[in-house]
Amino acid sequence: MKTLLHKAENRGFANHGWLQANHSFSFANYFNKDNMNFGALRVLNDDVVAPKMGFGTHPHDNMEIITIPLSGVLKHRDNMHQDWQPVLPGEVQIMSAGTGVQHSEINGSIDEHLSLFQIWIIPNKQNVQPRYGQKSFPEADRKNVLQTLVTSIDENHEGSLKIHQDAIISRIDLEKGKTFNYQLKSNNHGVYVMNIFGHVTIENNTLDSRDAIGVSEADAFTIQSNQDSGLLFIEVPMI
Repeated sequence: MKTLLHKAENRGFANHGWLQANHSFSFANYFNKDNMNFGALRVLNDDVVAPKMGFGTHPHDNMEIITIPLSGVLKHRDNMHQDWQPVLPGEVQIMSAGTGVQHSEINGSIDEHLSLFQIWIIPNKQNVQPRYGQKSFPEADRKNVLQTLVTSIDENHEGSLKIHQDAIISRIDLEKGKTFNYQLKSNNHGVYVMNIFGHVTIENNTLDSRDAIGVSEADAFTIQSNQDSGLLFIEVPMI
């Protein structure tokens, strides 16, 4: 088993006034040649956006983009859907940029900050037709049980959003004292685990809130919840 621990305080950080951004991997003005990606996982940004502010219209291509709001109200608009679409906590949004898409993301609240994770995954197919998806995932369905959010478009998995990569994104909320055994899909996969809140132990590594660990070259590993904790799993091919 190979593990790579990323403590929250060692992430790249940018204070843009209206945006407080933490970068798990090199992004924008944060560059670390030794921390460019984890397999096909290219970006994991932990953003807080001020009320009424956001990202103006900008392009993407050949990237799978997943957004997970944690609190507040996200509003999305792109050249596939001209109307603003709200994306709320408990929902997940995916966008396959493919041949090219223009989109905007803003905080839809006038008085509440927006907190979200944005994930970029390198696709296994180039220049696909752009597509958008959005789905609600109830919090109750991940209490001590793995809740699958995103899988490959080539997999016959009901209930999940689909992207162009052999990846699995999932969440679990563990009560204090619970253990959970995570099983990887194959030896060619690794999983990047973000501890959203709480305190857990993974393979003798302790993770506080927003600490993360990459696990690869393993069949499975065990998580011990030392407090009520919430975890995000991003399993990807180790390209």
